[in-house]
Amino acid sequence: MKASEFEDKVWAIEGVRIILRTDPDTKVPDYPYKKAADESWRVTELIDKRVAKLINDIPHVVLQGDGEEPHGKVILRTIRKGYTA
Repeated sequence: MKASEFEDKVWAIEGVRIILRTDPDTKVPDYPYKKAADESWRVTELIDKRVAKLINDIPHVVLQGDGEEPHGKVILRTIRKGYTA
């Protein structure tokens, strides 16, 4: 799967915007999850438990609804609500 497709799939499943800092056509593994991570997880948990092991050393950022990077301790419920506010 292309990096751009990976970003789109994470958005569709997790409701969290992740940007991979690489060429959009860079090949990465498929995002295998079908259900969103629990809303009580912190941003760092999502990255550590699901994303990082798939993208290896590709630099990445999580963006909240206002376009800023959240602190790693922010919970997913807060991030997800920020996109609709």
